[in-house]
Amino acid sequence: MARSSEHALSFGRAVGDYDRGRPSYPAEAIEWVLEQIDPAHPGGARVVDLGAGTGKFTAGLVDHGFDVTAVEPDALMRERLTQNLPTVSALEGSGEHLPLDDASVALVTVAQAWHWVDVAATSLEVARVLEPGGALALVWNIRDADVEWVARLGEVIGASEAEKYGSTTPPVGAPLERQAYREFRWVAEMSREQFFAMVTSRSYVITMAEAERDEMLARLGQLLDEHPDLAGRTSYAMPYVTRVTIARVAARE
Repeated sequence: MARSSEHALSFGRAVGDYDRGRPSYPAEAIEWVLEQIDPAHPGGARVVDLGAGTGKFTAGLVDHGFDVTAVEPDALMRERLTQNLPTVSALEGSGEHLPLDDASVALVTVAQAWHWVDVAATSLEVARVLEPGGALALVWNIRDADVEWVARLGEVIGASEAEKYGSTTPPVGAPLERQAYREFRWVAEMSREQFFAMVTSRSYVITMAEAERDEMLARLGQLLDEHPDLAGRTSYAMPYVTRVTIARVAARE
């Protein structure tokens, strides 16, 4: 995948933290994504989760009874996904090189991963594998920085690629075009261990120098111990906004 390959392929080095600390996705968001499958589809709709990681979004698709194929470039992440979701076919591949046949997929989902791809090349690949009427769903969980302590958290740990890139109008390339957008607000409950794992599973933290990472984690612990909204807690309610953009092959004039 594109951008920093060191960062994009770093997650396997912290696969346990990723699995433990990354949040799931709200059911309402997953249901809205699945509603984008063409209702005229003859049945047996195939869904592909690109950049599937350990299967955080994949699991929600499976729970709704769909035939799901996961595509993930990192071997350690694929291995954990297969352990978590043994019924899912997990394939090695990337957005730029999808191991799928032409016009074979009703829906491609990309949760927390579109910012790692070459947008132009991946848009062409997605358009190639989508059936007529098929859709691409771009999904990001973004912390709700309108909450004061969450904004303070952002000052301590910095911004990830997702937070820089997961806007309300993410770029897509021809022949795709954005057609719909929705936001879903929800709260993820996490323990202190999960909170730290959420931070240490970030690509820029994984690739930090050890001393820099230790200093940042010390400041994170201080925030959890001293902020009036967090001090004394053993679990934390993290507010998220899940942003979902739907794109399809542009209609010809």
